[in-house]
Amino acid sequence: MYRTAMTDAAPTPMMAQYFTLKAEAPDCLLFYRMGDFFELFFDDARTASAILDIALTARGEHAGQPVPMCGVPAHSAEAYLARLIKAGQRVAIAEQVESPAEAKARGSKSLVARAVVRVVTAGTLTEEALLDSRAANWLVAIGEAAGGLGLAAVDVSTGRFELAAITGATLDAELARLNPAEIVVAEGSGFDGLARPREGFDSARAETRLKTLYGVATLDGFGSFSRPELAAAGGLLAYLDHAGKGTLPFLQPPERRLAGGTMMIDAATRESLELTRTAQGNRAGSLLDIVDRTVTGAGARMLGADLAAPLVDRAAIAARLGLVRFFAEDQTTRDAMRASLRALPDVGRALGRLAAGRGSPRDLGQLRDGLSAARSLRGALAASAALSPLLAELLPLLDGHGALIDQLAVALVPSPPIDAAQGGYIAEGYDAALDELRATGGDGRRAIAALEARYRESTGIGALKIKHNGVLGYHIEVPARHADALMAADSGFTHRQTLAGVVRFNAPDLHDVASRVTQAGAHALAAEAAHLEALIALAMESAAPIAATANALARLDVAAGLAARAIEGGWCLPAFADHPCLEIEGGRHPVVEASLARAGDRFVANDCKLSPERRLWLVTGPNMGGKSTFLRQNALIAVLAQAGSYVPAARARLGLVDRLFSRVGASDNLARGRSTFMVEMVETAAILAQATPQSLVILDEVGRGTSTYDGLAIAWAVVEAVHETNRCRCLFATHYHELTRLAERLDGLSLHHVRAREWKGDLVLLHEISDGPADRSYGLAVAKLAGLPPPVIARAKSVLAKLEAGRAATGGLAAGLDELPLFAAAAAAEEEKVDALRDALDAIDVDALSPREALELIYRLKALAAE
Repeated sequence: MYRTAMTDAAPTPMMAQYFTLKAEAPDCLLFYRMGDFFELFFDDARTASAILDIALTARGEHAGQPVPMCGVPAHSAEAYLARLIKAGQRVAIAEQVESPAEAKARGSKSLVARAVVRVVTAGTLTEEALLDSRAANWLVAIGEAAGGLGLAAVDVSTGRFELAAITGATLDAELARLNPAEIVVAEGSGFDGLARPREGFDSARAETRLKTLYGVATLDGFGSFSRPELAAAGGLLAYLDHAGKGTLPFLQPPERRLAGGTMMIDAATRESLELTRTAQGNRAGSLLDIVDRTVTGAGARMLGADLAAPLVDRAAIAARLGLVRFFAEDQTTRDAMRASLRALPDVGRALGRLAAGRGSPRDLGQLRDGLSAARSLRGALAASAALSPLLAELLPLLDGHGALIDQLAVALVPSPPIDAAQGGYIAEGYDAALDELRATGGDGRRAIAALEARYRESTGIGALKIKHNGVLGYHIEVPARHADALMAADSGFTHRQTLAGVVRFNAPDLHDVASRVTQAGAHALAAEAAHLEALIALAMESAAPIAATANALARLDVAAGLAARAIEGGWCLPAFADHPCLEIEGGRHPVVEASLARAGDRFVANDCKLSPERRLWLVTGPNMGGKSTFLRQNALIAVLAQAGSYVPAARARLGLVDRLFSRVGASDNLARGRSTFMVEMVETAAILAQATPQSLVILDEVGRGTSTYDGLAIAWAVVEAVHETNRCRCLFATHYHELTRLAERLDGLSLHHVRAREWKGDLVLLHEISDGPADRSYGLAVAKLAGLPPPVIARAKSVLAKLEAGRAATGGLAAGLDELPLFAAAAAAEEEKVDALRDALDAIDVDALSPREALELIYRLKALAAE
């Protein structure tokens, strides 16, 4: 549209500048700075006004048509940016890069120069107002090279940087782990994401760029990165260059994620288990939400990462658990440390804003306060270092910033402001020249106040005031009814401006004093800005150690929070075995237990014992009996244990799980043209293709989405494959009672059921796991419990009786179906019988019956029910 518009008619200088800037970011909304506002034009204005619900106006004409326009105040732009980014938009910020005075110096009609200084995208945010303090904000790039795939991920707000070699099969799992805010891919790659020029994904250029960035001759110190990983890193850096207009954010040294370094959990399993967010995408109600007792945003982010990627290194798990155990056993130290952590600022994100060129004096103050508190915390924990190897590793990372802390302490006021433009953040006594400028400005302001009093006395105008604005500077303002006295040629005042109700004047002595105040103020602001720049540069010299301190504080917060959660819930310290087992006593589902507790109910704990000899449990029982909860809780216990947490059980011992699979529940995927059954089969196929003897698999109702014979056959074959081929630990819940016959043929299969009882015609679900198969499915009882109408239940009983009789006689399910009456007739007969019996019961006068009459009545009612 913009190119066409330019050819229709010669644009004004401002529109020509706008079109040039828009061409730099054609896929973004352009925030064009005009004074105190960011303005949007043409289609950008239409889009933004609809999203932000602000007025769409017009400004002048272009190509014979009014130019659509809307705008937002620059001082509150972050709130509008947040809404636009949440709506999926990307925003280019075009700022004024010179003052009006500088533009005028180039010529009286020169336009103020503007430039796109930043592209705001969902994956490159650093501002507090635009981020969730308790969630990481990942930007991901996918690269291809040498026939392989690589993934690069960075959280720009903290600088955390990861590289990994992946495959097409593991890509979805990695993306599900990270839940990225934005994905960048090479043009023509075929992957979903924002397409960027392919040259940015060159692995050789990326290697050179990384060496330069970190000032090293080789990357071997960070890891042996493959060409696909470097290609992904190149694409990521190129995109960050584009978004920051040449200014890269702080990036910690890249951490290489090794295949098999953490528990592999695919996207379907994450959604099924709701590890960090529910199926609806919410944090509330997830495992992370229920476990999280951290007191800092950084701790919450680290806990989310831990649960998303449980460890498979036994020593690393033991180190985390050892630190949690230390805090669990020492309540005094735990409570004191958590109180200290609660008062800490978010050091990592403050550092990220400063490195990205978006920092403020307050961010420097947060570094000062956070690093100082970390140093104090080390002193408080020093005596306990011997009690935890991980604590001994973390404590040195909390110190080492003494010179920076001292410098910031003397340079900054106690509570620095966010806005540097107004000054006032450099402490008195830090710079004598700055103090003198401030004193000059202060003396000038006192002189102006004295002038105001003198002018009132000399003119007799009590309403006279000396004011200041950005156009006139300092000036004298009087009500219009008093202006005539100052208009006289010999008054000593010079007329400047007449407005409705007031008239404004200048005077020579006011001009002299105002010049001194203005010059002193401008020089003071410039001096503070220079100090701010120097202090930021000083902090950036220690960026890597500061990031390490922030990570150490987060790890302490995670460990103390997990300890608090363990004490609160009565959780146990898990133990690990050298062989694949899962031995849980009194295991509970933490999310379901918390939900029941809020309702005043108690969760029924259950045991689970998977071993090499009994590695596959076949669990039968009624719907709503708790089979799915039982399956999930054991998977969650494995996740928690390997993430380094206590677990909701009386006792837990397990062999390390390399891969976790959960197929519990399924839904349509209409976007891919997949039915519920197809989704179920795709997920089951992935499990059978990837599960190893060290894996843990939970499967629920495999085969239920098709005909009975097909479903039973599929379930039968899957059980055999899991047992014979994958040979993994598996909990398999089913309604196909025929599968219990497999216990006679499969050595590692063990039968169990969820207990239920019928009492006075109603089903009572006990939610307890017992040995052996269920005696029946209780399907009709569950249907009744769900509220199916009595005629439907009665009809189902009739059909079931015929089916069971036919199967017993001939082995065929269809046997006996032809003898069934039509539904309407059967329902009417059943209803008639029910009504006759009800009528007889209603006619009884219980209090008037003798024992003999009562006995005779029972015989009559029995005969009536049999008719």
